[in-house]
Amino acid sequence: MTTATQSEQSMETVEIQKTIDIAAPIEIAFEAMLDELGPDAQMMDGTAMPFKLEAWPGGRWFRDLGNNAGHLWGHVQVIKPPTLLELYGPMMMSYPALNHLQYRFAAQGPGTRLTFLHRGVGSILPQQSRGHAQRMGTLARHDSAARPSGRRLSGRNSERQPAFINSNCRRTTS
Repeated sequence: MTTATQSEQSMETVEIQKTIDIAAPIEIAFEAMLDELGPDAQMMDGTAMPFKLEAWPGGRWFRDLGNNAGHLWGHVQVIKPPTLLELYGPMMMSYPALNHLQYRFAAQGPGTRLTFLHRGVGSILPQQSRGHAQRMGTLARHDSAARPSGRRLSGRNSERQPAFINSNCRRTTS
């Protein structure tokens, strides 16, 4: 029997920060974000990629493919509607890695400011970290959460009407 070993395994980190101003009240912006992380999730090309998000402490965030198949992306670490959601887990990384996502909402007049922070650490290959923000899809989802969808929020009689105003994104890797 032969066993291959690697003498040195590097640990890489990824940090993505983004701030988005949303032209909607904080409650609607928070609900829209939950929808975008759950049943309304999409791939970068707009193809549906629905998730299930159990919106309580310890709840799972996963893709249910049916027949007991799927992908666990993470768990809810903190949820304080409508101001804070934190998720942790491997996300889309199928190798030793841990990620933490933080969505912090603050009311600003009639609108809302979303501050997003994603930090990851693990055996992230260089070619994977270069395109990490795009593959993760989180930035695309946050932008789409800030655009009008024309859909009604579940359990609400009002239209979701967030509109993208301004965003500032900073990505660092080491």
